[in-house]
Amino acid sequence: MSTNPPSIVRTTQLSSPAAHSEPVHLFEMRFTSSPRGARLARRLCAVRLDAWGIPYGSRAHDEITLIVAELTANAVRHGHVPGRDFHFRLHVTPGSRTARIEVTDTRAERRPRRPDDPHGPAADPFEAAGDEEGGRGLVLVSHLATCWDWHPRPDGPGKTVWAEYTAL
Repeated sequence: MSTNPPSIVRTTQLSSPAAHSEPVHLFEMRFTSSPRGARLARRLCAVRLDAWGIPYGSRAHDEITLIVAELTANAVRHGHVPGRDFHFRLHVTPGSRTARIEVTDTRAERRPRRPDDPHGPAADPFEAAGDEEGGRGLVLVSHLATCWDWHPRPDGPGKTVWAEYTAL
């Protein structure tokens, strides 16, 4: 007899210890490291944002969804390891009007240039690519997000690229 694997989807509405504080919204899931997985992550993010009171067609909804699209596409394009998924996490704190997007992949050697390092290595795979078709995703993220960065994955090989968006 086999047992079911642990759930790879988690949606939570947490309440903080304070009696009258607003709930924290959390959605996280593993997706196949493919264009289809990135597209599904973006669509589920859009649905979740709408359910949490950030409606379709609003500026915040569109910009957060675009950030998710860029980060998940980068995880597929630059962080793909055959047989490995990427992990997506969306955390929205309604009172602060801040959304945090995290995308974790398992490829450690391909890292984005940090936003505060304009003179990183020229061969960086995430660097804006002049007139080429790709390479502008993180430039777009840096313009839409309040801040973004990356850090090594704490529980194995890879990295987490994150962005925070605060509605003005």
